[in-house]
Amino acid sequence: MTTEIKPTYDCKVTINQSILSSFLDSSSHPERSLVGAIDQGTSSSRFLLVTSDGCMLSTAQVEFEQCFPTNSPYNDTASCVGWHEHDPFAIWDSVATCISRTFEELSKLGLDMTSGLGGSDGPTLIKAVGITNQRETTVCWNDRTGRLYYNAIVWDDTRTAKVADTIMSENSTTSAEYPDAKDALRSKTGLPIASYFAGTKVRWLIDNIPNLQHDLTSENERRHVRFGTVDTWLLYMLTGYKRSTAEMENNERLAHEGGEFKTDVSNASRWLFMDLEAMDWDESLVSAVCGGSECWKNSPTEGTLPLETALPKIVPSSDESIGSIRGIPCPNIENRFALANVVVGSILGDQQAALFGQSCFLPGEAKCTYGTGLFLMMNTGDKPTPSVKGLLTTVAYQIANHAPIYALEGSVAFSGSTIGWLRDRVELISSASETESLALSVSSNENMYLVPAFSGLFAPHWRPDARGCMVGLTASHTKAHIVRAALESSAYQAREVFNAMMLDSNVHLKEMRVDGGATANRFLMQFQSDILDVSVVRPEYLETTGLGAAFAAGLAVKVWGDLDEISKMWRVDTTWKPTMSAAERDRCWRGWNKAVGRSLNWLD
Repeated sequence: MTTEIKPTYDCKVTINQSILSSFLDSSSHPERSLVGAIDQGTSSSRFLLVTSDGCMLSTAQVEFEQCFPTNSPYNDTASCVGWHEHDPFAIWDSVATCISRTFEELSKLGLDMTSGLGGSDGPTLIKAVGITNQRETTVCWNDRTGRLYYNAIVWDDTRTAKVADTIMSENSTTSAEYPDAKDALRSKTGLPIASYFAGTKVRWLIDNIPNLQHDLTSENERRHVRFGTVDTWLLYMLTGYKRSTAEMENNERLAHEGGEFKTDVSNASRWLFMDLEAMDWDESLVSAVCGGSECWKNSPTEGTLPLETALPKIVPSSDESIGSIRGIPCPNIENRFALANVVVGSILGDQQAALFGQSCFLPGEAKCTYGTGLFLMMNTGDKPTPSVKGLLTTVAYQIANHAPIYALEGSVAFSGSTIGWLRDRVELISSASETESLALSVSSNENMYLVPAFSGLFAPHWRPDARGCMVGLTASHTKAHIVRAALESSAYQAREVFNAMMLDSNVHLKEMRVDGGATANRFLMQFQSDILDVSVVRPEYLETTGLGAAFAAGLAVKVWGDLDEISKMWRVDTTWKPTMSAAERDRCWRGWNKAVGRSLNWLD
């Protein structure tokens, strides 16, 4: 059981001194205002503050513990290979630490924005806060008791691969357009049935967690069950009240009470539960995913989940009425709080937030984010574009009182995490910063390829039976070749998605806007441009995910008037242009496709 004692987090706060000096000088910044963003990722949480002219005032980051269970708490014989969990309270603590430390550090430098708990006695320089989050990671709790039913199941967790197979067998309907069983729900959801999505995690929880099964089959308790992705969890904690000590047993951690229970359209589109056209939860979809569960069949109203209470209300991505923050205690400033009474102005899934932060507001504009995974997304306008090439049709964003904007997306499970694997598991390198020089120390991969299908292949293949492999090895290959092949694998996977995107949309992409930590690797960016045969453009600010959430939040409260004003704040830092010959590009591409073929059919 998680205890109330919070761990001490190592929080790195970076403040741009020149922007702070300008901001403090009211004569040079007469209409001072800030917008905040919570950027909650797979391995760390961030909080940033952006000025009204689009400059980054501060960033704070906290890494939190990853949970890789070795044995199941409910089934001693179950294999836990591929399981990946987060403690939802560790996520919350990391976010709260980023926020409080930012306010404390700025206060030391003369910008005190703390207030009493009600927020009425503090400065109102921060006009709104946005939330962006790791998508599909699923949390489940009881809003009456505040108790979690289980850890958060992370988006890349593979335990739900068998769940996806079960759901496919229960929904075997196919069509001429989608003859594969995994696409049985695609016409409504835009998604294949896969372990990736939140709905399969909900099904696993319903099938396996006794306390949840008990409450879902209780006439009274089932209305207190809450399922949410990380955005919903954070919003609930930010806007809710801390429970009294009397409610806690043995310092047990409990969720706040009375918080807003909402999600936005971009996150809701990643569940397998939302109808893309209706922009709402669809009872037939929920039944298709969860209806085969014994717990589901034993519920008081067979065949239904209480949608009005168990699933969060779906709201626009940019909306001033999402909720107001209760206040985050600042431990080093007695009785002072951060963000008390500040509006939550936006919620966006991380990749949609990056699209927004890259100012990809027109159909055909695209970005690629290199993080733990790799995510390529293209704006397709106000109509969903069906994919027959293995991509995801998803919601990009919705501004309040406007039609939703859709996107095509390709999601790759292993990109930056491949380098993490080389560092932490294989111990081939000691830091990611070594990879560029190692890759450049050899002139080519010498026909050796690494396919990082450690948990199967996501888009455009959707092959859970695939596993990682290195092929083409000879005695002449060195550590440098392996590192180079690992970096190249990200670029090859991006091209697979890039090609599928052009075929699905009939749009020839002329450039790729990029963001994420790996864009600092000049070898990777040049190779990406070469293998795509288009320009790769990196913006001035690489924190595009957080920027996107901040821009959407500021838009909701009129810090910025429209999307054109936001677009003018996007600035180019570096552009890479292709230099590889067509013959070399074709040779490399043929080799990659042969390697992918070797990775398939490893699981029965």
